[in-house]
Amino acid sequence: MAARALWAGRRGVQRLLASSAASEGRGWLHPFSTATQRTAGEDCSSEDPPDELGPSLAERALRLKAVKLEKEVQDLTVRYQRAVADGENIRRRTQRCVEDAKIFGIQSFCKDLVEVADILEKTTECISEETEPGDQKLTLEKIFRGLSLLEAKLKSVFAKHGLEKMTPIGDKYDPHEHELICHVPAGVGVQPGTVALVRQDGYKLHGRTIRLAQVEVAVESQRRL
Repeated sequence: MAARALWAGRRGVQRLLASSAASEGRGWLHPFSTATQRTAGEDCSSEDPPDELGPSLAERALRLKAVKLEKEVQDLTVRYQRAVADGENIRRRTQRCVEDAKIFGIQSFCKDLVEVADILEKTTECISEETEPGDQKLTLEKIFRGLSLLEAKLKSVFAKHGLEKMTPIGDKYDPHEHELICHVPAGVGVQPGTVALVRQDGYKLHGRTIRLAQVEVAVESQRRL
């Protein structure tokens, strides 16, 4: 009981102290708070810059950036137009070079063939000259010498330009290089499936077959019982 009475007394004293403090505070707290708020408001208004400067600076920065970007776009456009023009000029020059290569690609070969034609013409003139009647031996010798010289010159021209004559006799039949004309019985020393006879020579240009050789291929002969 004594403890409960002591506790009740303390609670009463605390309530009295709290109510007195609240009544005293109402007299001086409000004026101080109003002045404080007014001073704080004046300080804030004096420190903050005017709101009108913010948008003008931002607009000026955007305008400068837009001018810079527009100039970059113009420069890129000019560079693009120049690149397109250069590409078109290169394409035209390349096309002209290709056309010239098609027309004059065999110029060197034709120049060498002209020399062959000169030899043939001189041989013909030499044969057509007047010779003693009945001297056919001399005429044949001139023809032979002219044809031999002509053949040697042709072989030289062909070798110079990578044109090679194929000699497939004895080689195994290859449909990529040989054109089969017929089959013949395999003779002595001739293996079946190989080329026994060449009717028309084939040619290669730099290793590529440009004309097939017409050949006869040997086959194993069938023995009659």
